[in-house]
Amino acid sequence: MGDSTCDFRFSSRAARTGAQPISFLMAQAVDNPNLISLAAGLVDYPSLPSDESGTILSDLLSQCTDGKIDPGKIPLQYGTTHGNARLRHLLLEHMAALDGVTPEQLDASADDVIVTTGSQQLLFILTDCLIDPGDIVITGWPSYFVYTGTLKTFGAEVRCVELDEHGMVPESLDRVLHDIAASGHLSRVKIVYVVSYHQNPTGLTVSAERKPQILDIVKRYSIEHRILVLEDAAYRELTYEGSPPPSIKKYDTTNEFVALAQTFSKPFSPGVKTGYGLLPRPLMDAVVNQKGNHDFGSSNLNQYLLLSAMESGVYAKHVELLCETYAAKRDAMLAALDEHLGGFSLEGSSAHWTRPSGGLYIYLSLPESMDTGRESALFSRSVAEGVLYVPGEYCYAQDPSRTVPRNHMRLSFGVPNIEQIREGVARLATAVKAVAG
Repeated sequence: MGDSTCDFRFSSRAARTGAQPISFLMAQAVDNPNLISLAAGLVDYPSLPSDESGTILSDLLSQCTDGKIDPGKIPLQYGTTHGNARLRHLLLEHMAALDGVTPEQLDASADDVIVTTGSQQLLFILTDCLIDPGDIVITGWPSYFVYTGTLKTFGAEVRCVELDEHGMVPESLDRVLHDIAASGHLSRVKIVYVVSYHQNPTGLTVSAERKPQILDIVKRYSIEHRILVLEDAAYRELTYEGSPPPSIKKYDTTNEFVALAQTFSKPFSPGVKTGYGLLPRPLMDAVVNQKGNHDFGSSNLNQYLLLSAMESGVYAKHVELLCETYAAKRDAMLAALDEHLGGFSLEGSSAHWTRPSGGLYIYLSLPESMDTGRESALFSRSVAEGVLYVPGEYCYAQDPSRTVPRNHMRLSFGVPNIEQIREGVARLATAVKAVAG
C-alpha cells in the first residue's frame, strides 16, 4: 500500500504556473467589503444586458416546428469545435467592417475565424501551438499580466518593447529584434504580442501610423520561419473618444502574419465567456485540434445568443450604451486625479497618468522614489484607507535585460460607480500623501 503522506509529482508546466496576482486582490475585496476596488478589471454591473439576453434566450428556446428536430433545442445541443458557421460569417464581416474593408481585402473567409471560450483561451491555444520552453515572445513594457503568466507556464523567454503615448514604439521593437538576431537567437522568436487598443494596463492605443510599421518589422525578421503578430483587441469596441485606428490585421492583406483576437466579454457580457479570432490560414488546423483537446467546442447556447444579439441590432445598441457609461466613469476618474493628485511631486518627480480614449484603465505613475508594490507601505496604507489598486509590478514580464519599475499602479473604473470612483481616488490620494510624508 502506498504512503498516503507522499506528494503528487507535478508536471514541469504545472510547476511553472503560479497563482494570478489578481486572485489575491479579489480576495482582499471579498474580505474587506468596505473597500472601494479600483483594481478588478470587471465590467459595469448595472449595464449588463440581462433583459435583452433573457428575451433572446426565451425566443430561442421557445421555437418549435413540425419537423423532426425542434429548433428550440438546437442551442442546447453540442456545437462544433470551430464554432457556429453563421456566427463565424457574421464575425468576419464585423471585423472587416471595423477596419472599413471587405473580407476579400483581408484575403479571409469564415473558415479563418474561430470561436473560443473567451479570448484568453485563444491566446493560450495559439501560444501552445507555437511555443516550446526557451522560445522567445516579445511584449510591451508593461503588458497584460495574465498573458505574461501564460508565457511563464509555457517556459517562454520574454523580451519587452517600450511604450509611449502612441503605444508600442516600432524603433524599440526593431532594436530588440536586431539584438536577438545579432546574438544568434532569432530562430527562437515566435510571437510578438500587441494589445493594440486601450491596453491593459496602461489604456494606451497603438496609433494608426505605427501599426503597419510594426507588421513590416516583423515581416523583415521572419527569415527562418514566420513570426506571428498576436494582436489582442479585447477593448477595441470600447472606444468612446475619437475614431479608433484600424487594426494591425488590416495591413496583413495576405492573411499570413497577424492573428486578431477579439471578445464579447468587454463589449457585451463576460458571463457569455465567448471570444473569437481571425487567424492566418496555416494556423487554423493546429488551433482547432488543440481546442478539441480543451472542450471540442465553446458553449453552443452562448453562440446562438450572440448570433441573435448581432443580427437583431441588440449588440450594437449595447456597445453604444457601454461607451457612454464608461466615458462618464473615465471622466470622473480623471477629474478626481486632477483634483487630488494634480501637481503632487516628491524629490523633483511628479505624479502623472494616462488619459485613455477608451477601455477600462488608467495607469498612474507616482514619483520615482515611491514604492507601489504589494508589500509596500503604500499598498498597506491604501487598504487601511479603504481602496485597492493593482500594483504596477505585476504588469512587467521577467525580461532579463530590464529592471521592473516600482512606482506605477493600474486603476480600473469598470466596476465602481461615479461616486465610488471619486471617493476611491480621494482615499488613494490620502494614502499617497501620508506615505510621502
